[in-house]
Amino acid sequence: MSNHSAQIVQKLWNYCDVLRDDGLSYGDYIEQLTFLLFLKMAHEQTQAPWNRPSPVPKGFDWPSLMSKEGDALETHYRRLLENLGKSKGTLGLIFRKAQNKVQDPAKLRRLIVDLLDREQWSSLDADVKGDAYEGLLEKTATQSGAGQYFTPRALIRAIVDVVQPKPGETLVDPAVGTGGFLLAAHDYIARNNRLDKDQKKHLKLEALRGWEIADTPARLCTMNLLLHGIGGDETPIVVVDDAIRSDPGKRWKIALSNPPFGRKSSVTVINDEGEQEKEALTVVRDDFWASTSNKQLNFVQHIKTLLEVNGRAAVVVPDNVLFEGGAGETIRRKLLHECDVHTLLRLPTGIFYAQGVKANVLFFEKKPGREKPWTEKLWVYDLRTNKHFTLKTNPLKRADLDEFVACYLPENRHQRKATWSEKKAPEGRWRSYGYEELLQRDKVSLDIFWLKDESLEDSANLPAPDVIAGEIVDDLRAALEQFEAIQTDLSRIGRTGARSRAGGGSRGTEEARED
Repeated sequence: MSNHSAQIVQKLWNYCDVLRDDGLSYGDYIEQLTFLLFLKMAHEQTQAPWNRPSPVPKGFDWPSLMSKEGDALETHYRRLLENLGKSKGTLGLIFRKAQNKVQDPAKLRRLIVDLLDREQWSSLDADVKGDAYEGLLEKTATQSGAGQYFTPRALIRAIVDVVQPKPGETLVDPAVGTGGFLLAAHDYIARNNRLDKDQKKHLKLEALRGWEIADTPARLCTMNLLLHGIGGDETPIVVVDDAIRSDPGKRWKIALSNPPFGRKSSVTVINDEGEQEKEALTVVRDDFWASTSNKQLNFVQHIKTLLEVNGRAAVVVPDNVLFEGGAGETIRRKLLHECDVHTLLRLPTGIFYAQGVKANVLFFEKKPGREKPWTEKLWVYDLRTNKHFTLKTNPLKRADLDEFVACYLPENRHQRKATWSEKKAPEGRWRSYGYEELLQRDKVSLDIFWLKDESLEDSANLPAPDVIAGEIVDDLRAALEQFEAIQTDLSRIGRTGARSRAGGGSRGTEEARED
């Protein structure tokens, strides 16, 4: 981040502390900032040297805010948000279901006049204003509320560096969050190629697409992309919808994604006693290999569907996707057979803002149908064993992934060489497993590790106490989530059985057994 970007971030972030005294969360502040920043930039584009028509209707634009103060400003701002939320295109997506969270008109006026109006945002280089907004999102992610939408940028850059998107290729992220993968892919293509006019237009408007189920991250992502010069007024880059609900029909060359953590998809219902409860939501689609309520397994299947033949994917998945039985085993067998599953990166703990998960990156290519399996070798890089990272004191850096990128050998991955050998290099982190070896593993588990954990052998090698405590908390949270899921399923089965027995007859008893 440049010094100018850092100064803007600090200036805007300092005002967040003022608004937090009125009860605004970090996420609320970034959201209000997004609304106002969009209006300010839309107005700037109507001035010289751009002289473009504004997508914002007159009377609900930036000058209309600047002309009011006190209670009149607060009332007008609420009406403005409500009206713009009914618009189409990018404008409607930014303001979809928008609400005013700044209750003090004086502080709202100060945010508009003293902070945002004094900067000419449109004249700033895209790198400056884009990096500033990214900086705000990252600061928000370190607090409660937004971490689940923010994938560590060092990891994203390494993934994009090995996938190597090219001009003219299309790329999708079905769980887009704040847009990290789309931004990194855009920057990689723009930085490593001399693009002609048509290629630049394609990259800006057509190459990238994302899905996001929640309104807030969708608007943050859209604003993030716009500040980096990506997207237009007519067709938003981001679709607000549940991505795994259905097959969109379109296919992409590349899919990069970090689907939401959490074991099961669920819906909140009101039971017979009037109590709220969550019920597992099993996704059933003809294009899926198996029906399951496991969100990550469904995202893996969905991403396979989204790819063109010979399209390539990198998806962040928790450990349970690698070893879970039932539907998990079925999906792994099918994936190994119908796709070339060539690389697995075991990620260290302590790198995600959403805690309580051990994750990996699975790389594969979709292939045309044939009887012979497409996967020949799965190469595994272990960045987890004897590695300890924390969000604040020892965050993951792009340099920490240099060896993985070199081992991946993106220029010709068929010429890879292992850094591990049983006798000469037992500490090597890079080795391969053949297709038949994988099939012989229990439940075709891809949860593979071979390095000795030094902390189990020598107390002198133990990480710092705060790191150990953090890992214990993460494990307990993950275990608690699984127990809660089991409890929910057992409660549902119990209620179903009770209702069946209350109905009388052998049919009710048999239905309870089947459930």
